[in-house]
Amino acid sequence: MPELPEVETVTRLIRPGVEAQPIRGVEVYWDRTVGELGSSAFEREVLGKRIVRAWRRAKYIVLDLEQSKRPAGSLLVHLRMTGRLHMVDARSEPGPYERLRLLLPRKRALSFVDVRKFGRFTYEADPARVLDRLGPEPLEEEFTPAWFRKALKGRQRALKPLLLDQSFLAGLGNIYVDESLFRAGLHPLRLAHKLTGKHADRLHEEIRRVLADAIEREGSSFDTFYRTPEGQPGSYQHQFQVYGRDGKPCRACGATLRKFIVGQRGTHVCLRCQRPPRSGAGLP
Repeated sequence: MPELPEVETVTRLIRPGVEAQPIRGVEVYWDRTVGELGSSAFEREVLGKRIVRAWRRAKYIVLDLEQSKRPAGSLLVHLRMTGRLHMVDARSEPGPYERLRLLLPRKRALSFVDVRKFGRFTYEADPARVLDRLGPEPLEEEFTPAWFRKALKGRQRALKPLLLDQSFLAGLGNIYVDESLFRAGLHPLRLAHKLTGKHADRLHEEIRRVLADAIEREGSSFDTFYRTPEGQPGSYQHQFQVYGRDGKPCRACGATLRKFIVGQRGTHVCLRCQRPPRSGAGLP
């Protein structure tokens, strides 16, 4: 599933083509893409409105709308497993996996393609109803070392599932949690409230560093599905230290990397660089 760096990359690349553009037509090719609203109601809600801002919140791409120069809701796009956004010629025939198009001026269209049909492209009159449930953004000023230390002290949970919890911290997924924990030298089953201030600060630093580096490389293409709107793969997968490298030697110490399950998620570690806690079920 695309995580913060991939979603940020997509948002940045579609922004020039959609901002300040009126929606002149809507074509929904698979009704569930637009959620419970249904295609007819979705079209009524968005047709004729102008996209005034394209931005990212957690793993959502947010397209803010206005009508008569007043806020008029937002489109929330969640790519899920295989969703892709890109600009196309509005006169072209829809592809086999295309689920929706927004028709824009100059014969351009924003196309949503989704092979597995898990993605969503929904309208929210009040986007805060969805977005305010999310935790702070790890690359924004609100995510400070002091906030992180305090937040960890208040959570008696293992680090891996806590960092995946979008209500705790927004945008992280399996890849970047594993990479951040490795770089911070912390085992995924370490308990958050038992971390020292030094360890919390190191993890804070590595989360921000990993995400920034991944954005610079336009995300990670570890399968055939994630591509930028320009059709290019990301390149951060070449920087992976542990994710997807189980059975291979650790780049730091040479020990064999391991994979085990934490909260039903495949988790990748170096047991020499990330010392396990002294007790805890599910240790590899």
